[in-house]
Amino acid sequence: MRVLLTGAAGFLGSHLAERLLKEGCEVIGVDNLSTGQRRNLDRLLAHPGFHFLQADVTRPLQVEGPLDWILHFASPASPPRYLKLPIPTLLVNAEGTRHLLDLALRKGARFFLASTSEVYGDPLVHPQPETYWGNVNPVGPRSIYDEGKRYAEALTMAYHRAHGLSVRIVRIFNTYGTFMDPEDGRVVSNFIIQALRGAPLTVYGDGSQTRSFCYVDDLIEGIRRLMEVDYPYPVNLGNPEEYRVLDLAHLVKELTGSPSSIVFRPLPEDDPKQRRPDITLARRLLSWEPRVPVREGLERTIAYFREVVAH
Repeated sequence: MRVLLTGAAGFLGSHLAERLLKEGCEVIGVDNLSTGQRRNLDRLLAHPGFHFLQADVTRPLQVEGPLDWILHFASPASPPRYLKLPIPTLLVNAEGTRHLLDLALRKGARFFLASTSEVYGDPLVHPQPETYWGNVNPVGPRSIYDEGKRYAEALTMAYHRAHGLSVRIVRIFNTYGTFMDPEDGRVVSNFIIQALRGAPLTVYGDGSQTRSFCYVDDLIEGIRRLMEVDYPYPVNLGNPEEYRVLDLAHLVKELTGSPSSIVFRPLPEDDPKQRRPDITLARRLLSWEPRVPVREGLERTIAYFREVVAH
């Protein structure tokens, strides 16, 4: 297969590129490096099947030759990053998605949208199935990401219905693992970096809010399986095992052996109180469920970050 992958220098994009290259695919990786990391490209550029194009997908792309897939993973994804880049975040999910859908039509390619559990907002239904429409503040600070992804999903379905374009949509729940950006502000990377540096672990609110953490290898497996089925509607991928944020902080302290204290800060506006995927559909459609326990995944991630911090 010949694949165009946006967000290739990002955490998930670089893992997906690596998986596709191992399977013998040719991958054209696109990234504007606004939040992607050049070091994530190093292991990809050594592969003869990988080609990097530094470009902004909010403008139309010119790509030579045929394409089998367009995989749209470009977007700031952690709250600190997208809150600093509000307009680019909206545009990459609106104009970027439109340009890539148009390119898919021109190339006769299938289209894959990386969406997010954030489309459920601060959910009133728990756990969240794909049939739940969400509880999103459309003008709150997080709306730039939440509504951007909701629009991207709507646009993708419109191209599917109007043009018969073959599409896939994945709603990704909290994912962690190697090659995360240590400074991106997500809870797992925050806690690990703070613990390794002996700094206080920052918990927002009282830490009773819950998240579900999926190791990156499990997520990539789910994405590959979704590419192989003909199903255009959203599919949740995530770990249905639920953790309180405060319990995660204690687990990271234990696994790192850190003497760090825990400090509490005010909860950000519209921060979800609970988040857990209903993966009934993924189990039925893809025969998929996460296999890496959180403790094991954290140990792998901590080992990676120890090397990052050491350098």
